[in-house]
Amino acid sequence: MKRYHFQTNGKSKAESVIKGDKYRITVLTPSLVRLEYSETGDFEDRATQSVVNRDFSACEYNVTKNENGLVIETEALVLTYDEKPFSENGLNIKVKEIEGAVWHYGQKLNDLKGTYRTLDRVDGDIYITRGDHQEIKIELGTGIMSREGFSVIDDSASMALTDEGWVEPRKAGTDLYFFGYGHRFLEALSDFYHLCGKTPLLPRYALGNWWSRYYRYTEQEYMTLMNRFESEKLPFSVAVIDMDWHLVDDVDPKYGGGKRGWTGYTWNRKFFPDPKRFMKWLHDKNMKVTLNVHPADGVRDFEEIYPKMAKAVGIDPATEQAVEFDPSSPEFMKVYFDVLCHDLEKEGVDFWWIDWQQGTNSKMEGLDPLWILNHFHYLDSAWKGTRPMTFSRYAGVGSHRYPIGFSGDTTITWKSLAYQPYFTNTASNIGYGWWSHDIGGHMWGERDDEMMARWVQYGVFSPINRLHSSNNPFSGKEPWRYNDTTRNVMNKYLRLRHAMIPYLYTMNRLASRNDLPLIQPMYYAEPELEAAYNVPNEYYFGTELIVSPVTSQIDSVSKAAKVATWLPKGLWCDMFSGTVYEGGKMTDLWRTVDDIPVLMKAGAIVPMTDMSEYSNTVKNPDALDVLVFPAANGSFTLWEDEGDTPEDKDENWASTALAYENGTFTVGKASGNLSVIPEKRSWNVVFCSVEGSDVTVTVDGKAISVDTCYDEDLKRLTVKIPATEVTKQIAVSLAEVTVTDNRKQRIYDVLERAQMNYDQKHRIWNQICDAEIDSVAAVNEIEMDDAVRSCLLELI
Repeated sequence: MKRYHFQTNGKSKAESVIKGDKYRITVLTPSLVRLEYSETGDFEDRATQSVVNRDFSACEYNVTKNENGLVIETEALVLTYDEKPFSENGLNIKVKEIEGAVWHYGQKLNDLKGTYRTLDRVDGDIYITRGDHQEIKIELGTGIMSREGFSVIDDSASMALTDEGWVEPRKAGTDLYFFGYGHRFLEALSDFYHLCGKTPLLPRYALGNWWSRYYRYTEQEYMTLMNRFESEKLPFSVAVIDMDWHLVDDVDPKYGGGKRGWTGYTWNRKFFPDPKRFMKWLHDKNMKVTLNVHPADGVRDFEEIYPKMAKAVGIDPATEQAVEFDPSSPEFMKVYFDVLCHDLEKEGVDFWWIDWQQGTNSKMEGLDPLWILNHFHYLDSAWKGTRPMTFSRYAGVGSHRYPIGFSGDTTITWKSLAYQPYFTNTASNIGYGWWSHDIGGHMWGERDDEMMARWVQYGVFSPINRLHSSNNPFSGKEPWRYNDTTRNVMNKYLRLRHAMIPYLYTMNRLASRNDLPLIQPMYYAEPELEAAYNVPNEYYFGTELIVSPVTSQIDSVSKAAKVATWLPKGLWCDMFSGTVYEGGKMTDLWRTVDDIPVLMKAGAIVPMTDMSEYSNTVKNPDALDVLVFPAANGSFTLWEDEGDTPEDKDENWASTALAYENGTFTVGKASGNLSVIPEKRSWNVVFCSVEGSDVTVTVDGKAISVDTCYDEDLKRLTVKIPATEVTKQIAVSLAEVTVTDNRKQRIYDVLERAQMNYDQKHRIWNQICDAEIDSVAAVNEIEMDDAVRSCLLELI
């Protein structure tokens, strides 16, 4: 397996190590310490499943010894150790920047949590057991952030990576990593990525919409569906073909039992008579293809590939002996990829959906089959000369190196929807930034059109937007199955997701190169504020936006749903309604089923594909929309490459600097690898929440004529710049910038839809419109429904 060896650096700098006969302490950074204890005095310098790089720059520290042991002090920590087997009384570390923050070996951690292997059979945070249907609360894994200022990763049980590209068990011993970063959460995350490996750059197509369903499609049915999506102008970039692509029931009864069809590698020709043609057709539609595989049952003699596979592992095909799936065998894994996977990939499979559900045991003690499948599938997927990617469940610390994560078979309930944003947010605390959920839910539950609308809204503003459902004939996620309101919401948001690929792809680069995950909990930016911890479902969505998903049902009187939202200091503009909010406070935001709160920061710049002409391609667009909230100066660098290059190299990239400053928005001259972007581009610059204004546009300093339009309801001024060479600078200047919104109309809308007495509505409206009256006091004094009152107070 030498070909699967990847760059690691397990050995720390010698000057960072303090060593005794049975212990070794390594000061990796002033806030990150490795703690090892071994009765035999053997210590591990190889990379492991979780940790791949211990080569940090040496930092200053002091070591003193006394009759009680030793004391190691850095600028951030004080470690006290009695030089005996690790114990609660004998090993502790103080975090200097937080009063009273002291960790004792073995204590229960009170961290901000990480993530979990799968949400299979989980309703909210409750796991439903098979058979007796007991309810068990799931416990998220450890994260590296904590309000107490410290956390610990235990790497004692993970396998070692060998120079031959394989894994093997380590000698017994304790191997801990102490993160004592106080509330410097992003610094801790950056050092975590240094230690455990960078997040890889995703291919561009992964950031569009995915269509997925566990359903027995025929080729013609699938093609008809994709054509319907196209006719509805609904863009999808990934086609997920669940397990019925292969033989399931059409096998010899001797393979009986419920599992007989789960594993398979032979196309069902009744459904897909010409797989190569089918996948080419999808590729011609600008869609990538992934196939579901459950590898647990190996390769049995009914498979087309069986004779070739059997001979490769030394089995006489005439014996019909099954080729056992053995992830502990490097010989088997090599044949698994070379014979089994590559033959199918040559036909058109772009990447694999690894659906491993058979536990954590293998023939090699300590080896989790899920981890080794993720590890080698990801590395092997580079053989075609495209960017590596796989799609599978989480297999522990370090799994961020193998995106994308499949969170399992989600239950169709409001509880599940409400849990997913929190679950995704905390995953960033262990560096796992690319979860893909079953948007809309997979199984059980009941139909609820409102819930479906909310789930798609969240999905579009989640890492990966993959619609999914079971083979129940009533549970499909096609938008036209739902009422007109939900259908319109789904259509709007699916198009929006595709439009946002330029923004998302830039965030993809920042996640990989700058250690900034797309999804960041609110406490990353304001770790000292209590309010930031009280909004577990709210998050930063890249550098420009905050999202507060709606995960509860609308109120029957106000016809809106409430979500408690923390607004950091400054002005914030709702991306959909244009409503402007003053930050520095907690507020209840109310939204009809049409939208969720997506808030642009002051100075936000959000580049998107102009979708006025439908296209399903994910190529770098020749026409862009740019949303600008000119309440403060701001800047944004748009990064673009070919989207699927095998390696992320500097020379692959083109960059375009976008900036707003004192009334002027500038599109800078593109630089870098200009071959990856169009020679000319048109730009629609949309100034959000502003009064109308005269506009001047120059290209390389020369004035040009442009069209403008103003949306009075949303208070949006759009400046339409015709196709211009990307090597020229464009400047759009507003004669006057006045931030505003259509608040009075929004207030009227609240009263208009409220299910309440008409005369009462009229009295409230008159009071609010009376300039001589304190509107807040009036709304608080008038008798009315509490939800309607709260909706009004949000706006006044």
